Parts: sequence; C-alpha cells; structure tokens
Amino acid sequence: MKDKTTEIFENAPVPKAVFTNIIPSVVSMIMVLVYNLADTFFIGQTRNALMVAAVSLATPAFLFFMAVGMLFGVGGTSLISRMLGQGRRREAGNACSFCFWTGTAVGVVGMTVILVASDAVCALVAGAAQPETLAYVKQYIMIVALGVPFLVISNIFSTIIRAEGKANKAMIGMILGNVANIVLDPVMILFFGWNVAGAAVATVIGNVLSAGFYIIHFVSGRSMLTIRLREYRAGGKIATGVMAIGIPASLNSVLMSTSNVLINKLMVGHGDMAVAGLGVAMKVNMVAVMLLIGVGTGVQPLLGYNFGAGNRRRFVSILRFSLILALSLSLVMTAICYLGAGPMVNAFLEQPEAYDYGMKFARTLIISGPVLGILFVMINTIQAMGAAIPSMILSISRQGLLYIPVLFTFHAIFGSAEMLVMAQPVTDYMAVILSVILSIVAFRKYFVDRDTEGKKPAV
Repeated sequence: MKDKTTEIFENAPVPKAVFTNIIPSVVSMIMVLVYNLADTFFIGQTRNALMVAAVSLATPAFLFFMAVGMLFGVGGTSLISRMLGQGRRREAGNACSFCFWTGTAVGVVGMTVILVASDAVCALVAGAAQPETLAYVKQYIMIVALGVPFLVISNIFSTIIRAEGKANKAMIGMILGNVANIVLDPVMILFFGWNVAGAAVATVIGNVLSAGFYIIHFVSGRSMLTIRLREYRAGGKIATGVMAIGIPASLNSVLMSTSNVLINKLMVGHGDMAVAGLGVAMKVNMVAVMLLIGVGTGVQPLLGYNFGAGNRRRFVSILRFSLILALSLSLVMTAICYLGAGPMVNAFLEQPEAYDYGMKFARTLIISGPVLGILFVMINTIQAMGAAIPSMILSISRQGLLYIPVLFTFHAIFGSAEMLVMAQPVTDYMAVILSVILSIVAFRKYFVDRDTEGKKPAV
C-alpha cells in the first residue's frame, strides 16, 4: 500500500496536490517576510533612519550564508525528490545526511571568518556610509554571525523536508523561528533599548529555534530521511547531484547579495536617506516576491518526483496549473503593493526625505510584479528536472550577467537614484523571457522523445 505522501505526489487531483504543497510553502514565505519586516519596523520605531540604513547595509553579508543553505537545500531537494520518485529511499537518506553535515561545517567556518574579519566585512558591505551608520552595521554583523550555522541549517531543511512530502513540517519550523524573532524584536529593541543589537539577538534566537526543530524531526525517527553521521555519503553521485543544481541556485543568491552591495554603494552617493528608502522599498516589494517564491518552491518537489518517476503527463499538468495560479497571484500582489506602498513605507519611515525615496522606489520595483510568478515557477521547474546547465545560465544571468550591466548602464546614462532602482524590474522581464526559453529547452531534452512508461531519468 502506498503511503499518503506517495498518493499526493502520484495520484491526487492536480489542484489538490499543488495546493497541498504550496499553501505551507506560501505561509512559510509570508512568515519569512514578516520576520524581515519586523526588524526594519521595530528599528524604525527608534526614529533613527541611520539604524534602518545600517540593517539594510548589513543584510547582504548574510545572504551569502542563506545561499549556502540554498545550495544544499535546493540541490538536495531536487536530488532527493527524484530519488524518491525512483524508489531509492536509502540513497535519499544518504543525500540528506550529506547536506546536513557539509552545510553545518560551512556555517561554522563562515561564522569564524566573520568574527575574525569583521572590519573587512563591514567595509565591504557599508562602503562610504557615515561613521555612525558603520558602527551600527558592525554591531549587527558581529552578533548575527554567532547564528550563522543555525541560519544555514534552517535554510537547508525548510526546503529538503518538502521533498518527502512534509510541507507542513517545513512550515512549522519556519513559523517557530520567525514568530520568536517577531515577539522578541519589540522587547529587545524598544523595551530593553538594545536597538540594532536587539534586532540581531532576536534574529539569532529565531534561527536557533528553527534549526533545532528540524534537527529534532530527523532524530525522532518520524522521517523517511536521516541526518545520522553514519549515513553520510558524498560518493555515488550524491555530492555532484546536489551541487549540479545547488550551485546554480546558490549563485543566484550570492549574486543577489553582490547586487545589493553594489546598488547600496551607488545609492550611498545620493545620501543615507536614499539608502534607508531603498531598504524599505525592498521590504515592500518582498510582500509580492516572497509569496510568489512560495508558489515556485512549493511545486518543485511535485515536479521533481514526477520527473523522477518519468510521469510526463502529470508533470505537464502540474506545471500548467502552477503557471496559471502564479500569474493570477502576480497580478493581485502587484495591485496590492502598488496601491498600498504609501501606508507600508510610512510604517517604517517618517522622515519626509526618506519616505519620498521609499515611495518612489517601492512603486518602481513592483513594475515587474505581473511576471514574477512565472519567473519563480520556471526557475523551480528547471531545478526539478535536474537541468544543471540551464539552471546555471539562468542563475548567473538574473542577478549577474543581466542585472549588473543594466545597473551600471543606468547609473552611467541617467545617474538618478530612481533609475538605479529601475534596473531591477527591467532585468526581471529579461529574466522571464530567458527562463521560459531555458525551460522549453530542458523539457525537450529530458521528456519529448522519451517513453514515459517505466523508464527512469538519470539523476
């Protein structure tokens, strides 16, 4: 008899299967959004725009470690879901253990590097910011660095758990850490008066709780996967299988961090109020982005499982339904973010100059909102198929080969703060076109000429 997970992946009606997987994923992304907004909101209640700017400047330093979590999380999910579709449960457990131990080791090394070289890290992300802002940046980075290993673990397993069909578990872990952060933020920032340091402490505690929840899940014996050290395997194409998809996925996050540093450095030339406005505008844009990312990541295990099982018809049905849903949500979220930009920005910034920047930037960023859902579904489709080269091309293009040249071109030609921000939506439309082309190429390579009855694709 097939278990409930297999029934959802293989036999449930497509709408039910999709919603069963994406609802917990979307809720998790909303919680991540609220968690990200909480730091900025409560720091904003100090009425110190330099602190808001500092948190915005420090954030890219930790996007790198989120990228490490994404490397093992997305790469592991793609490989494990395909292995489960092929009935290779033992090897799926080996892959899970590989992701846990290797990711944890990288997190510990990263924590050590930041603590030892904190001045260099601050100089890298903060650049020519005012001395007072730079001091806040260093304070935040030094504390959050202590939680880097837990940040990596929570990012790995908030994704991998979905590969075994336990999207609700993934959601609970994310909610636990994020709610703790949200509750602790006002206490530590405002009640204790720790300001930036309070936001950092709350972030570390949230990451520890989230990582602890996922570890308990695996050691409890209630999972078909494992993190036991004796099950650790890097051979048998496990390491290469994880890296083939994980590296492109993490490169996108690394390049996102790099692009954030670059635009912050360029924006500093327009003043710290412009930096604060940009940081808040990005938070507002995240309202749409995180929800739509949740749709993409939620559907990936379904696509990966059916790709591994060679079920072309169900794969296409899931993809078609997901694209329609993503497009509909994209249009709704674009309207919400555009019309609600004023109140949302005002919740974080009251200084007239910073508020004006935040409003203009928020409405500029959401120009690409109508197509973002399609982009994230396409990205996850490519990853689900294990299409390493298309995934790599898309990952280095959106925030690298496409975005960075557009950013510097706009800076050179126009020179205004508003046109610096316009570089992102212009790049997003270019990335959507590229993602559709690459998805078609990957699909034709792996599916079109293959007999889907009984044949299994290579991992």
